[in-house]
Amino acid sequence: MVRADESTGAVAVLGAGQMGSGIAQVCAAAGFRVLLHDSDKNQLSAARAAMQKSAARLCEKGAISEKQEAAVREIELHEEITGEFRRAGTVIEAIVEDAEAKKRLYEKLADNLWETSVLASNTSSCSITELAAASPAPERFAGMHFMNPAPLMKLVEVIPGLQTAEETSAKIESLARALGKETVRAADSPGFVTNRILMPLLNEAFFALQENLASAEGIDRAMKLGMNHPMGPLALADFIGLDTVLAVLKVLHEGLGDPKFRPCPLLKTMVAAGFLGKKSGRGFYEY
Repeated sequence: MVRADESTGAVAVLGAGQMGSGIAQVCAAAGFRVLLHDSDKNQLSAARAAMQKSAARLCEKGAISEKQEAAVREIELHEEITGEFRRAGTVIEAIVEDAEAKKRLYEKLADNLWETSVLASNTSSCSITELAAASPAPERFAGMHFMNPAPLMKLVEVIPGLQTAEETSAKIESLARALGKETVRAADSPGFVTNRILMPLLNEAFFALQENLASAEGIDRAMKLGMNHPMGPLALADFIGLDTVLAVLKVLHEGLGDPKFRPCPLLKTMVAAGFLGKKSGRGFYEY
């Protein structure tokens, strides 16, 4: 582990997908130097465009200042994890929802972390205790689950693992507050709080469509008008990504052993077909 005398206030984000780029944008707007890593050069370019477009839109609405918009343009893009990452007091991993992929990434961090850096995972369902065991410093590892889209949603779930030091959880909560977020501390159980409740709702909507209880539009309209949800469950699943929803349901089903979390066959078929929602151009709706 690399030694350093003091933090520079930098935050490193690993993964430039929808969640990673959103987290990076939030951190930059809050005044942090941000290093955004992804091994895919095209993904980094797409993230840059998406972050700047989002920041410009928020600035036009008065939600952020011109200075904050400019800060988003200063986010540093990195295809490799280099010595620069030693300057980050917090590293937030936000790659694909696959525990083994996350563990492989953590192996690359040991020589590129400040000796007191906190490593947080944005996982929405993986075991924090299991991930921490594969990290360079388990006591300085915890879950930091942002909601999607990160620039707009106020909540961050903070999830300690069995090895997590209380100081680590407190640091992550402090960072979340500095980002303008509010926190809920959740136990390290599959799905934590938000997805433990949300995923069965989405899954039941998939079954309702599969059983022809109503059209996709009808199901979403019923929940929006009847339950005052801002977005229907099928549109929300498309926004999250159907592959991500399926991955989380699998973790819940396997981790809790309860048949109510069994992924709907329709969802599995759509993911197999490559219909992943908004990011692929087709899910329950076309985009």
